[in-house]
Amino acid sequence: MSNEISDCTWTGSDALMLAYHNLEWGVPLHDDRLFFEFLVLDAFQAGLSWKIVLHKRENFRCTFDNFDAQKIALYDEDKIQSLMQNATIVRNQLKIRATVANAKAFLNVQSEFGTFDRYIWQFTAGKTLINHPTCNAEIACKSVESDAMSKDLVKRGFKFVGSTICYAFMQAVGMVNDHLVTCSKRN
Repeated sequence: MSNEISDCTWTGSDALMLAYHNLEWGVPLHDDRLFFEFLVLDAFQAGLSWKIVLHKRENFRCTFDNFDAQKIALYDEDKIQSLMQNATIVRNQLKIRATVANAKAFLNVQSEFGTFDRYIWQFTAGKTLINHPTCNAEIACKSVESDAMSKDLVKRGFKFVGSTICYAFMQAVGMVNDHLVTCSKRN
């Protein structure tokens, strides 16, 4: 992973944040497993910083069966309680239970649309929305599209998918490009 300095200042000097910015953030995804991973991670981010969650990402991958929605949908009460004892992840019972519910809802969306990719990109008409922020203060925390996504996800049984979380998800998976206009990773 690249540790070069990012032109977007929200990364700070943290090497993992820099690598995430330089290699992932804002890059359009079309991989259902990665979509589910970001849904889970963004839900766990609620009320916390992305830096905390990012630094626990590998632990989340190990703990949550590499974000395999089919496996997670089968988690029972014993598994949920064992996750609550795992200090290497964020131990929030509501978020852990939401992950199981979201795995089930995710599989339902895949069944209905063929892929989650086909479903999720409809909120931006299959295109990356490109914004032109000149500073961090100009980066939105939600949009009309994230509002619509949130509403539809909730209707489908997803949890921890408010508009702000949906917008962070859209940034993570490249549905929105919010790199600063001066950022070398913008294009």
